[in-house]
Amino acid sequence: MTNSNMDVIYSDMVTKMQQEIMLQRVMSQIATVKKDMIILEKSEFSTLLAENEKLKIQLLQLKIQLADIMNKVRSDNLLDMNLEKSRVKELRAEHDKKLLETRTDIMEMTAEHERHLTQTNMKIDTEVAGLKTMLESHKLDTIKYLAGSVFTCLTVVLGFYRIWM
Repeated sequence: MTNSNMDVIYSDMVTKMQQEIMLQRVMSQIATVKKDMIILEKSEFSTLLAENEKLKIQLLQLKIQLADIMNKVRSDNLLDMNLEKSRVKELRAEHDKKLLETRTDIMEMTAEHERHLTQTNMKIDTEVAGLKTMLESHKLDTIKYLAGSVFTCLTVVLGFYRIWM
């Protein structure tokens, strides 16, 4: 039994040589795994670097596109504002021109109206003066006829007075 126990114990035991071989194998496997991990890390790192570079390039392109779009929008807005300014200036100039024409027309109409009014006043004054002259002339004629009538009546009365007396 001791032999069998010893066999069992010895069967579980390893010699130093076997232990070193096993250790070397394990170390070799660990080195292989480390190498594989380093290679894997490097390839993943390279992949990540490549993706990062792609993203940087895309970001740069997007920045350039955004800057181009912003410049285009700014220039379009500036152009629209300048066009609107020009349109407003033209409208104002046209409005000022129409206003000046209207003022000129009103001034002409006012001057013509004043001229007609003055002519009408002069005609009225002339007619009034003519009527006054005619009235004076008729008044003098009436006074002459009245004086003639009075003298005629006086002559007739004196003639009758002389005859009867």
